[in-house]
Amino acid sequence: MSPAKTVFQIIRDEHAAVSAVLRAMARLIERGPGDAPEDFFDRLRAMLFYIDEFPERRHHPKESDLLFPKIVRHLPELMPVIRRLETDHLQGEGRVRELQHLLLAWELLGEPRREAFEQAAQTYLRFYLDHMRVEEVQLLPVAERELPREVVAELDVAFRGHSDPL
Repeated sequence: MSPAKTVFQIIRDEHAAVSAVLRAMARLIERGPGDAPEDFFDRLRAMLFYIDEFPERRHHPKESDLLFPKIVRHLPELMPVIRRLETDHLQGEGRVRELQHLLLAWELLGEPRREAFEQAAQTYLRFYLDHMRVEEVQLLPVAERELPREVVAELDVAFRGHSDPL
C-alpha cells in the first residue's frame, strides 16, 4: 500500500490538473473553431466550468481557509507572498466569469467578439500559471521545510478530505 499523499503533494497534483486544463484551453483557442464551432465552444465552456467549479470554489478556499492561516502563524515572514496569493484568489472568480461572458458574446455575436475573448483568455492564462508558480516556488517549499510536523499532519488530513470532483 502506498503512503497517503501530503498536503503539499495534493496541492501540486491539483496544480498539475489545472495547468493541464489551462494549456489545453490555450491550444484550443490557438486552433480556433475551424469547421466545428459548436464543439469548440462546448469544449471551452466545459474548461471554464471546470476552472470555476474546482480551483475557484474548492482549491482556493482550502488554501485560504486551511493552509495560509497555519503558514502565517508559524512563518510570518511569508505574509507578503500570502497577501499576493490571496489577492489573486479574490480576483480569480471574477476573471473566470468575465471569460465566460466574453466566450458567450463571441459565440452568439460572432467574429467581432473573438479578439476580446482571446486577449482576455491569454491574460488569464498568464495570471493563473504565474499564481501557481509563485505558490510552488515561493511558498510551498518553505512551508514543507519549516512547518512543524504536527501542523503538516493536520493539513494532510484536512486536504485529503477535499478532492477534485471532476
